[in-house]
Amino acid sequence: MDLAFSGWAGVLILLVYGLIMLGVGLFTYLKNKNIHQSMDEYYLGGRGLGVIVLFFTLFATQYSGNTVVGYPPSAYRQGYEYLVSVPFFIMIIVAYLLFAPRLYSLGKKYQLVTPAEWFEKRYHSKSITILASLLMLYGLGNYLLEQLIAIGQGVSGLTGGTIPYQVGVVFFVIIMLIYGWLGGMRSVAYTDTMQGIALLFGVFMLLIGSIIYFGGLPTSADYMQAYSPEKLGIPDGPSVINWFSLLVLIGIGASVYPHAIQRIFSAESERTLKRSFSRMAWMPFLTAGVVFIIGIIGISAFPQLSTAESEQLVGMMASVVANQNIIFYWSMVLLFGGVIAAIVSTADSVLLTFSSIVSNDLYGNYINPKTSQYKKLLVGKLVGVVAVGILILIAWFPPGTLYQIFVLKFELLIQIAPGLILGLYWKRLHPKAVFTGMLAGTIVASLMTILGPSFLGVASGLWGLLLNVIICLIGSLMMNVSMVQENEANQLIEL
Repeated sequence: MDLAFSGWAGVLILLVYGLIMLGVGLFTYLKNKNIHQSMDEYYLGGRGLGVIVLFFTLFATQYSGNTVVGYPPSAYRQGYEYLVSVPFFIMIIVAYLLFAPRLYSLGKKYQLVTPAEWFEKRYHSKSITILASLLMLYGLGNYLLEQLIAIGQGVSGLTGGTIPYQVGVVFFVIIMLIYGWLGGMRSVAYTDTMQGIALLFGVFMLLIGSIIYFGGLPTSADYMQAYSPEKLGIPDGPSVINWFSLLVLIGIGASVYPHAIQRIFSAESERTLKRSFSRMAWMPFLTAGVVFIIGIIGISAFPQLSTAESEQLVGMMASVVANQNIIFYWSMVLLFGGVIAAIVSTADSVLLTFSSIVSNDLYGNYINPKTSQYKKLLVGKLVGVVAVGILILIAWFPPGTLYQIFVLKFELLIQIAPGLILGLYWKRLHPKAVFTGMLAGTIVASLMTILGPSFLGVASGLWGLLLNVIICLIGSLMMNVSMVQENEANQLIEL
């Protein structure tokens, strides 16, 4: 983001956002001093998030600052083909509705804290729980790396280089660790609400300014027709296949994000959860749709940008809009302050879930089962700090564009979906089939991703998922399930 118009105004707004985050963490800690004694309180906000807070924390989980910063450049490079980004988010909501209400009810019934706990409760298998936990930790670590890179780019851009990339990463990571350590899920949810409002306001102001000062979609269409007609055309057969491939990959993959599932467990009631999802159904159009239009307008506003240059598109457009008048100026400063706050809040949410899986599912279950909840929480926090330190070293020299990093994690994370979702409904699903399918799908997706073959334009993660599902279904039908096991499964998933 090249927001050189901001300079010290950007520094000021970042300091304000940072102080607000710290204040939220301190307020939450003082209001709930037992927060560090209870896994439910720290990781799930006491299972008491209401409709508005739950909606905004779900919104922040699904639409991080990456949506505003990373999606318009992709639309710029691909043209109208990237309209698929809107159905991406619709598919996530559809996938949620397949299992979220039922998982919430079972989570409340059995007091589940993490999605890995569901695997342990459902299958009574150490191998399944550990493999699922490792896949989730991989996805979370990948997502956290993406957020750290976005923080550095955002801070450097918003301050016009006054605060360097690396300094911005370290500064906000320290703030994130402090307020997350103090307030847990409640701190994250409250800051999600703050940044969500700022983000929505700023994005719409950028859209309005872009239409006024760059000419809107008609101007962009005229330019593309003259100079880049390929960006106007309908996708060919392989592109359509790739569209549907990504729809399934991201739709299912994002819905089984571990930190998203923890928000399902955090809802005050099933009615609260459903009401929040009903509001989320509009967000693909109001968020992904809006940033897609901004990216398309950018094609004529800043023509012929290289891939690296196009990654700065939103900042370049905001810089022009901000220089028009004082209202747009402060709107853009607030927008990018909100973007960075959103990224920090998303990163903290991911880190919180990362810590919960380590402390509750790995350390608490298999390393030191007799330990106290306080000790589990402490171990999770310390491991989280170490993980962030390692990822900062990687983020110091970013490995690729935000979109490439965004897609990579779904290839493996999606392999937990059959065991998670099918296990909610099918009592004959056999533990050995689940483990074998998950492991085989992971190996296939990993090899295809590393070696690079792409069959029929379908994402490697989906080939792994297909094998995973086939093994789960056929394996479960072929393996004998004892009457006792079937009755246990039936009682477990019965509401």
